[in-house]
Amino acid sequence: MSRARADEEEYWHSSKFRAFTFDDEDDELSQLKESKRAVNSLRDIVDDDDDDDLERVSWSGEPVGSISWSIKETASGSTSSLEGRDSSLQKGSSYAALPKQVSSYSLSSLFKGRNKLPSFQSLSDALTDTGVKNYAPELRRPKAEYKDYSSDWSPRDTVRRMQRGKVCSLERFRSLQDKLVLLDEAVAGHDGNVITAVLIFLKRTLRREILFRELEVRQVALCHLIHFLRETGEQKLLLDLLRFLDRTEEVALSQYREHLNIQDVEKRKEFLKGCIGLPFSAEDTSHIQDHYTLLERQIIIEANDRHLEKAGQSEIFRKYPRKASILNMPLVTTLFYACFYHYTEAEGTFSSPTNLKKTFKIPDKQYVLTALAARAKLRAWDDVDALLTTKNWLGYTKKKAPIGFHRVVEMLQRNNAPVQVLQEYVRLVEDVETRLNLATKYKCHDVVIETYRDLKDRIQLTAYKCKVERGSAEEEKINSILNN
Repeated sequence: MSRARADEEEYWHSSKFRAFTFDDEDDELSQLKESKRAVNSLRDIVDDDDDDDLERVSWSGEPVGSISWSIKETASGSTSSLEGRDSSLQKGSSYAALPKQVSSYSLSSLFKGRNKLPSFQSLSDALTDTGVKNYAPELRRPKAEYKDYSSDWSPRDTVRRMQRGKVCSLERFRSLQDKLVLLDEAVAGHDGNVITAVLIFLKRTLRREILFRELEVRQVALCHLIHFLRETGEQKLLLDLLRFLDRTEEVALSQYREHLNIQDVEKRKEFLKGCIGLPFSAEDTSHIQDHYTLLERQIIIEANDRHLEKAGQSEIFRKYPRKASILNMPLVTTLFYACFYHYTEAEGTFSSPTNLKKTFKIPDKQYVLTALAARAKLRAWDDVDALLTTKNWLGYTKKKAPIGFHRVVEMLQRNNAPVQVLQEYVRLVEDVETRLNLATKYKCHDVVIETYRDLKDRIQLTAYKCKVERGSAEEEKINSILNN
């Protein structure tokens, strides 16, 4: 019995975990530390993959890796190892206590994997550690999207993907044949954006001679390129292309269009003078000549009128100051300006409306319409009457309006012409229905009464009697007609 008792005592005292005795000198704190060291040593034995699926709990009841556990472990890590090692030596155990492994967990363990290094790491070291396993799922693009850059798409598939707004690299089409097939597929797709994108690629990767030669037999792509070059202002390449295609008139028009970029009027005048000799058609040459002559006239008129306006010598400039310069204005605007400020000048002056009419061969209809608008704006009714009065070869005068008297009435009414002036021209409207509508609309009562009298329409005349003022001259006139 005594031997069995001795073996039992030896078993208990030789074990790593000693049995509880009332006369044990160690307190509960030392036992707790020793047990924790034993549990921590198991991490080197258990496989990482299996350990990931287990929820580990410390002896204090807190989950391993939580924020509170990490803070406590970090604070007590450096001292607990030394205390545990000293206590194990003092107790005289038959086996040396396992050294407590310093916890490698920190705040970064919440977002990254566990550090397998045996030494303690700071928070900044854990964040910059590239060997740490990241437990957050990596968000990547679908694998199908990588095909836009890596797969060997055919020209047709490339065009279709471009039409759907996919990003496709065209750099892999290196041979001339592949590039031309790509262009043909783009044209067949009838998508202007795709055609333009392919043309930009070809313009960048092909020599000009080759590109021009291939586009000459592809008219749709050629029109797209010409429009693109005009919109982007690549004038030199556009002129080279037009010369290659032997389009001389278009080359001349493209050069003539450059005058829009010249701000100085003197330089623009000299540029237009040089454009007269370009290979235009006969009609276009006439227009270029007129443009040059008009700008030359505008420069002279502008200089003279600016001087008169500053000197205050002209009454019309004092009463109606100029709001804008006449330079670079169209011909119709120049004619309106001349009719407004220089209507009474002699034909020999450059600013005379009659001189402008003869020099630029302005049609009578356009001249009358412009002059009528200018003089009506000034409320010069005598000039309006003289403008619409003509003489025949017998010396008789009559009113004539190339634009139609109904338009004359509307223009005079917009400029607040008196009723007496309006009635004079409403009577000259030939169409009866139009005349009645205008007279009723603008309250030309005499014209309405006379028209119903000539039509012998007693019913309409009686109905119109209710629309005039009671006791007015118009009512007396209607009563006189009805009584007769």
